[in-house]
Amino acid sequence: MYLSCNDSKESTIGLFDNAVYIPLPKTILSPKDNPTTPEKVALGKLLFYDPILSGNKDVACATCHHPDFGYAELKDLSIGVNGKGLSMNRKFNSPNNIPIVKRNAHTILNTAFNGINVNGEYSPEKAAMFWDSREESLEKQALAPIKTLEEMMGHSFSEDIILDTIVNRLRNIPEYVLKFQDVFKTKPAISSINLGKAIAAFERTLVTNNSRFDQYIAGDSSALSYSEKKGFNLFKKANCHSCHSGPMFSDFKMHVLTVPENEKLNFPDDGFEKTYAFRTPTLRNLRYTAPYMHNGKFENLLEVLEFYEDIASGVSKNSNIENEKIDSLIKKIDIKVIDMQPIISFFNSLNDDTFDKVIPENVPSKLPVGGNIFN
Repeated sequence: MYLSCNDSKESTIGLFDNAVYIPLPKTILSPKDNPTTPEKVALGKLLFYDPILSGNKDVACATCHHPDFGYAELKDLSIGVNGKGLSMNRKFNSPNNIPIVKRNAHTILNTAFNGINVNGEYSPEKAAMFWDSREESLEKQALAPIKTLEEMMGHSFSEDIILDTIVNRLRNIPEYVLKFQDVFKTKPAISSINLGKAIAAFERTLVTNNSRFDQYIAGDSSALSYSEKKGFNLFKKANCHSCHSGPMFSDFKMHVLTVPENEKLNFPDDGFEKTYAFRTPTLRNLRYTAPYMHNGKFENLLEVLEFYEDIASGVSKNSNIENEKIDSLIKKIDIKVIDMQPIISFFNSLNDDTFDKVIPENVPSKLPVGGNIFN
């Protein structure tokens, strides 16, 4: 039996709504055309760490989504092609003609549950991906960075040929040929579709569904401290749950928040359909995913809460966005300075470090595991 928001025993804290929260599911759904198998996951993991997937053979998926940083990175905007180093230490090589990635790297943890609603229902085929939800499903998400100039493609190839180029490379590596044939049993076994399926199968295993909050909401009232329970209730009192709802603490909708532009970009990021809206991110595993917001503008959670306190007045913090364009839900936000630390304490209960951190010793291409991540 799950706890509703009114089931806390700390009656002195105060409760403010009838919303119901449930834990993340213990099982993960897969698309009907991409069932998960151990062999497929193992293949996907090798591909995830292999820079053979990038145009210049210097960037892997793991370059910007590394397990040491919760499958994200401690950097506001990512550096993909023509870079070296890992996370906050990553820099462009010189000379450089590659632009910086314009958005903060989402964590891959729990993306298997993207789109999940308050009842725990979701479709892996329709799962929203990226800050602007421009792709649906992990299968499509896995291929998108390969086709993006600044992320993995580079200048040597065009978008219309890069996937064919990568597929041909894989077909020339005997170990990949055998593994793809063993997993997919189709002809040809190595294709761009199967490439996306294998990576997605691995990413779907990267879940953290046993946080202390999950234990608490499943019925263990001792899993959270008094201050964390207080923070949970203050979180709801401040109406943060209007958008950060459901097991993933996200409604997966687009909202205009007027986050200030990142000065590292020489253009404004106008987001979803040029509306300056971005998808509500999950609040899970925030310990690993700083800096925050779509452009990594805020270094810590206190800055994030102070931003929400400021824009609740309806005054834009981004000169490109007029006041009347701010999402109407923002005006319902009521965060007080005295409540911020308890809310941050509650956020800590959503962390779970039991995800897969094992890095392959080598990859079939014999290239550096994880790409050019050493300075």
